[in-house]
Amino acid sequence: MKRFCEIVLTAFAVLMISGCAGTREVASTYSLPTTWPADTDYVEIPEDAIVVSSPSYKATHTIVTDMVHTKLDVKFDWEKEYCFGKAWLTLKPHFYAGDSVTLDAKGFTIHKVELVKGKTSIPLEYRYDTLQLKIQLDKSYSKDETYTVYIDYTAKPGELKAAGAAAIQEERGLYFVNADGKDPNKPRQLWTQGETEASSCWYPCIDKPNQKTTMEISITAEKDHVTLSNGIMISSKQNSDGTHTDTWKLDQPFSPYLTMMAVGPYAVVRDKWKNIEVSYYVDKDYEQYARKIFGNTPEMVEFFSGLLNYPYPWPKYSQAIAHDFVTGAMENVTATTHGAFVQQTARELIDNNHEDVISHELFHQWFGDLVTTESWSNITLNESFATYGEFLWMEYKYGRDEADYSLSNDRNAYMNSPNAAGEPLVRYYYKSVDDVFDVVSYQKGGQILHMLRNHLGDDAFFASLKYYLETHKYSAAEADDLRLACEKISGKDLHWFFNQWYFAPGHPKLNISYEYDEEAEKVHLHVDQTQSATDVTPVYKLPVAIDVYAEGKIKRHFATISERNETLSFPCETKPDLVNFDGDKALLAKRTVTQSEEAWAFQYHHAPRFPDRLEAVQYFAKNSKSNHYDEIMLEALKDPFWNIRQVAVKNIAAGKISSGEQFKSQVMQLASADPKSAVRAAAITQLNAAEKESSLPILENALKDSSYLVITTALALILESDTQKAYQLTTQFENENSEDIAIALFEIYSLAGDTSKNDYFIMWLKKGGSYFRYQALEYYGQYLSRFVDHGEFLHKGIAYMEDLGKNAISWYVRFRSVYSLEAIKGAMDARLKELNTRLNETDAQSQSYNSLLGQISSLTSSLEELNLKIDEIKAAEKDERLISLYNRN
Repeated sequence: MKRFCEIVLTAFAVLMISGCAGTREVASTYSLPTTWPADTDYVEIPEDAIVVSSPSYKATHTIVTDMVHTKLDVKFDWEKEYCFGKAWLTLKPHFYAGDSVTLDAKGFTIHKVELVKGKTSIPLEYRYDTLQLKIQLDKSYSKDETYTVYIDYTAKPGELKAAGAAAIQEERGLYFVNADGKDPNKPRQLWTQGETEASSCWYPCIDKPNQKTTMEISITAEKDHVTLSNGIMISSKQNSDGTHTDTWKLDQPFSPYLTMMAVGPYAVVRDKWKNIEVSYYVDKDYEQYARKIFGNTPEMVEFFSGLLNYPYPWPKYSQAIAHDFVTGAMENVTATTHGAFVQQTARELIDNNHEDVISHELFHQWFGDLVTTESWSNITLNESFATYGEFLWMEYKYGRDEADYSLSNDRNAYMNSPNAAGEPLVRYYYKSVDDVFDVVSYQKGGQILHMLRNHLGDDAFFASLKYYLETHKYSAAEADDLRLACEKISGKDLHWFFNQWYFAPGHPKLNISYEYDEEAEKVHLHVDQTQSATDVTPVYKLPVAIDVYAEGKIKRHFATISERNETLSFPCETKPDLVNFDGDKALLAKRTVTQSEEAWAFQYHHAPRFPDRLEAVQYFAKNSKSNHYDEIMLEALKDPFWNIRQVAVKNIAAGKISSGEQFKSQVMQLASADPKSAVRAAAITQLNAAEKESSLPILENALKDSSYLVITTALALILESDTQKAYQLTTQFENENSEDIAIALFEIYSLAGDTSKNDYFIMWLKKGGSYFRYQALEYYGQYLSRFVDHGEFLHKGIAYMEDLGKNAISWYVRFRSVYSLEAIKGAMDARLKELNTRLNETDAQSQSYNSLLGQISSLTSSLEELNLKIDEIKAAEKDERLISLYNRN
């Protein structure tokens, strides 16, 4: 899974609270034998119980029963958003004989439960508490005996209470988008999202990651709808009522959370890798762009297959778009689901192609799908690998600088995340299962794999991964299985590595300095570990490469840092130009390096890695009085890698552009002609900051750029100095099919737009994705707050926000709706105070007084109505996180 919501976590960290499971109603209870056997799969929860989430040991799910094969037949009620299902589950006891089976089935109506005996069926007794279905079998079965249970049911996912968290905003399992078909801006669509344990919201299963089942699913859909699921479509038949039923089958076992359905009016663009179908399910408007969006996928499959020496393990690979998707993307076996943000026009692709997401989900097909984490505590085996897959693809396709840039961003995301250093990579203690889907499991975990690769060497590292995949294919694994695979191949003991990086939290903090002993002809390198002595790992063991640059040569030394304060000495006949600690830049550590300005300048020119050059540019950006400043910063503005140019242009010292022709000329060149749009945007920002009075022509010229990023940057800069000028420039962009442009215009209209702009807001809010709505609703709230005296107009906008507050799929959209409605309420309160002040200053006998009374009365009524709407939205909320937040406020 690629997390999309991490972009809102900072703003809404307060929402990351654990929900309570409220009172659970028992839909149907059947009398059972008094000899009902106790087992660990089923717990009776009193109706008045409230389960409070707290940190506790999370054991791996005890496997009592094995799912062998799952056969489903599903159709849908779009009006009620129901799934009518028939399930044939072939099961067997895992080891101990048993005469019952417990299945996860959330919020169902159970119509029939039977045991299939050849061509006949036997009714079975069962007990159901709306979360789990416990079935009494006809006899006790041994571990060598399979049996098939038939269940006829109705799933009602929209009526479930949701309690997702950081990575997954909702846990309904099955979602309907534009179910009534009335929204012309979105396709009528349904899709599933199973991680972590939400597949059981639409079909009965043992919803745990250490279960594996083969699958056959028949999906009945309307004539204009295309279906997609796991595996290969083995049949498609037309029905007499105009619907069609497609049957999909996958003979290789996989975990229930990776089960997938998508139904909608897709355009299907087919590609292939060798003899395996690679296909893209997109909105029809994006059919012409599908190959530009996903076209590198076959090459990715080829690259990963070769790198791992393990060919792509499934019979097909599809990628489908899901509108209002509740996370970024999901690696369902053979059929990844992507949020609609991945769909982009050729012009939008100029700024970002989302290949990080595409490569992330593809790498999961090996790490997460073929071999699956046995418990959510070990999610690193899924997400850390997928995150590192992004690096591997970037390294292969776009070069080491691009890959190192990606890794640097991951490192910064971890280092800058509050509380992340307090969590180990493998977590057996957590509050909510979704807590483990964070920067530790993703970004830190990817960095740790990079360190492991660096320590073992490429040949041993990738051979270890091949052995790990072959040993655990179609089964579940834990972190020690990865350790054992690496030890088997390399012959090295790796307990120390896994103990400090996988099972302990934190990271080293290093102070690094060096000096030259001319008399002894030695370099003395000092490395101090400054992390707290009370940390779980007070002193780290750090194998590292140290490169000594002297007399035009590089001498590499290998050492292992294992003391809190350590001095290493290396022979060197002359004073070195640079001692580059961690020459491979592989360590995950917070580093403070003390060296001369000359050494920093030498590092920029000669050290090979992107992080070396970046570190040097950042040093001089903070030391503008250095004699090397102009030299390094001017060269950095011409660096072959775009991010170095971007960092350099963003950090030019104040006055350098206005007083130095070299700097001004180079930045002007970047603004107009740099091949990377992010650099052009940074350059016009810097030119505007340096010479705001004369920058308008530059900004207006930037509005002709091919990049939406450059255009929106220019509009924002114009808005800063001249609201009306920005407003006058907006009309030329209103027909652009770009969410980025729409957000830029929303900001301008929130400050200067008249009531005629409401239709533009509504149009985009209807067709935009969830995160777009999250951004846009803030501006829409500001916009409506300017028109609190326009009753009918205001009510129309409030009604739309009310609908989103109650019905938007994503929790953060619902929250933002309430947030914006509260802002409108604040504007109403302020306006009432203003009107009352004016009323107190007005002659009671005047016409103005009566007019003010009318305004106050009307606004008071509107305010009371708005208060009621906000209360109704909060009362209708099903997500425990938002309920808790609303109650707190």
